[in-house]
Amino acid sequence: MKRIIFFGALGTLLTLSSCHSHQTEKEDNIFPVTSSLIKDTTITQQYVSQIRSARHIEIRSQERGFLEKIYVDEGQFVHKGQLLFQIMPKIYQAEYLKSQAEVEASTLEVSNAQALADKQIIAPNELALAQTKLKRAEAEMELAKTHLQFTKITAPYDGYIDHLELKLGSLVDEGELLTSLSDNSTMWVYFNVTEREYLDFKTNKDQQDVSNVQLLLANQQVFSQQGKVETIEADFNHETGNIAFRASFPNPDNLLRNGQTGTILMSKPFKKSILIPQKVTFEIMDKKYVYVVDANETVKLTPISVKAELPDLYVVADGLNGDEKILLEGIRKVQDGDKIKFAYHEPQQVLDKLTLPSE
Repeated sequence: MKRIIFFGALGTLLTLSSCHSHQTEKEDNIFPVTSSLIKDTTITQQYVSQIRSARHIEIRSQERGFLEKIYVDEGQFVHKGQLLFQIMPKIYQAEYLKSQAEVEASTLEVSNAQALADKQIIAPNELALAQTKLKRAEAEMELAKTHLQFTKITAPYDGYIDHLELKLGSLVDEGELLTSLSDNSTMWVYFNVTEREYLDFKTNKDQQDVSNVQLLLANQQVFSQQGKVETIEADFNHETGNIAFRASFPNPDNLLRNGQTGTILMSKPFKKSILIPQKVTFEIMDKKYVYVVDANETVKLTPISVKAELPDLYVVADGLNGDEKILLEGIRKVQDGDKIKFAYHEPQQVLDKLTLPSE
């Protein structure tokens, strides 16, 4: 019985000794604390993007026949109206000449019918039939002329010729793809944003600033021209939860080409933001917390939410007013409600030294 009492007393003594040691350790330690930094800042968000020509069309044959001539080469710049391809026109020329002859014959018939009708030799309806026949012949001639014109394929606007799909002498079907034409003077860059980012964009009071974007190219160089977000698609993608934005970029040097990829850089300004070092935060059940030191030198567990992230910094959405003292290091050595001794560090000095890991 005495032995049990002895061990019980010893356990209590050890526990009290441990608690006293923990408290003494905290009292001996001087913990660094700091405050939030309140300033205007800008967050640059990045989005993978697809680059497309503002005008990019397929050039297709409108007639069937042999590809007789190719007047352009791949990658060549062409002007509006420039001849690109010639489909063998002989059959269509013959059809056109035939229709011309029919028009001439119908014209003579109308002339004769008119003379006879003037002398009342034939009924007026016979003259009307001759006139109708002439109109039909003229329509057939116009149709034949159109078919003949379709054998010459010209550029509808200035642009660059893409890959040539067929070789000289190939049999071309009506509607078959010959090449593509890209007008690269203005480029459309498509990128997807989340629903939250979409709402932030639409509700931003200074939308002019966030509408201006830059383009990071595959060689990690920023494109020389600034772009502007001009349109947003009508619907969200129900599978990804994203919606597509389209930015337009002038392309005076024709550096950008249809089909390229890049990264959109969208700057988002934050006025009078509350900035804290990332190292002062920790997570419990996927929620971020900091230790705030109150006027009684007691640490308080304080939840926060973050609205943006910078290198080594968080932009705080709520949870802090900006004037609190925040435990800078030693967050694993204290508990909620502990009293500590601390030394205050100016926020700007802390920002200049944000290279140490969280303890």
